[in-house]
Amino acid sequence: MSTTYSVLNYIGREWRDSAATEFRPVINPATGEIMAKVPLSPAAEVDQATQAAAAAFVEWRRMPPTDRVQYLFKLKGLLEAHMEDLSRTITMECGKTLDESRGEMRRIIENVETACGIPTLMQGYNSEDIAAGIDEMMIRQPLGVCAVICPFNFPAMIPFWFMPYALACGNTYIVKPSEKVPLTMQKIFHLLDQVGLPKGVVNLVNGAAEAADAILDHPSIRAVSFVGSTPVAKHVYSRAAASGKRAQCQGGAKNPIVVLPDADVDMTTRIVADSAFGCAGQRCLAASLAITVGEARRTFTEAICQAAASRVVGYGLDEGVQMGPVISRQSSERIEGLIARGAEEGARILVDGRVARIARYENGFFVRPTVLQDVPVGGELARTEIFGPVLGLISVDSIEEALALVNSGRYGNMACLFTNSGPAARKFRYEAEVGNVGINVGVAAPMAFFPFSGAKESFFGDLHGQGRDAVQFFTQEKVVVERWPREWSRRF
Repeated sequence: MSTTYSVLNYIGREWRDSAATEFRPVINPATGEIMAKVPLSPAAEVDQATQAAAAAFVEWRRMPPTDRVQYLFKLKGLLEAHMEDLSRTITMECGKTLDESRGEMRRIIENVETACGIPTLMQGYNSEDIAAGIDEMMIRQPLGVCAVICPFNFPAMIPFWFMPYALACGNTYIVKPSEKVPLTMQKIFHLLDQVGLPKGVVNLVNGAAEAADAILDHPSIRAVSFVGSTPVAKHVYSRAAASGKRAQCQGGAKNPIVVLPDADVDMTTRIVADSAFGCAGQRCLAASLAITVGEARRTFTEAICQAAASRVVGYGLDEGVQMGPVISRQSSERIEGLIARGAEEGARILVDGRVARIARYENGFFVRPTVLQDVPVGGELARTEIFGPVLGLISVDSIEEALALVNSGRYGNMACLFTNSGPAARKFRYEAEVGNVGINVGVAAPMAFFPFSGAKESFFGDLHGQGRDAVQFFTQEKVVVERWPREWSRRF
């Protein structure tokens, strides 16, 4: 892709140049090369997409669910056929390794598969004779126009936590990708165009804050999904609510993992290293704090430092690379600043990933895996979502102390325990105040037929993405109470 490549919007089944006056470069974070330019679309283009979606909704909602899912079956086949090309695009614009990108693609396909079950998932329920001759039923109906505002770290997967379910339920949809990574969704919308969905059912608007706020304010958009940082999630949730919309907003995280003395050291180290340093730590389920209990301090610390120091860092398209760059130079500078801040607070840097220079990719935005020991519990490093390949170590004497630390944070996205003890595992999953729990699992990412949960300041809303939660979010429950007096029936 050359620097002249312009990202397009997709509105009413037409590819359109934006009337934007401002554009931003799309940069390959491993090479520093400009791949394309993305328009910061004005609010008027969000309105155009919304009008197209609203017009399409009239007929789309009347199409039987068994017919709507045929488009999703076709989309699944196209995603499978183009999986490798899409995976490479994710790596080029986002920075993760090719295997990580393939894993992301597999997740979006799983969500399409799950949404294909909508004829069953969308069913209501009924009761006869709630009173003499009176029946009552609950049915589910689509809301109308819905939209998603996406982050940069999973340019393919996160829109698919929501969009397939919204479409299958009979809604029409608008996607606003992150302006940092718009190219993957460009290619996916070319596949959606091949699927042949009716005009206006799916729409794509590129942009930044103006486009996002236009989505939140538009009176014809009924529901908004969001994934990003907690401050922005709060903004989206409150502004959407002020406009009378449904909202589900996934926020930040500071995910702790707890290692008990009886944990298998080799397995735990391998899994935690993948959790903390996979995707360069740029995922909302990345392990950020490792809380070791008792003797685990010595054994786990030695092992995780060796794993961090030996991890192969480079361009995700190159063979053997285990970790890619972070998304931007600003991000790498912020991460390195937080590492320095941790040292100032008293933490000891055991493995230092700052000032990383990768041969042949000197213009890339690399931070190598970093491990800090004795991170102060009340310090900035222990509280802040770093969103980079940095693992802080804290030591305690008991699982009770570890759980108290897990539950003391303002986030509640994920917590994991490594142990061979069944009672300890049950205590942990019972008492940990988080939305996703892992037992001997470092990334407790739910399958598509389970909700991607979250608690505290990691989630704002009632219903999450994926599975049955998504079906409930994208439908309105309607209760019907019917009476058919016998004397009426005698007339016919």
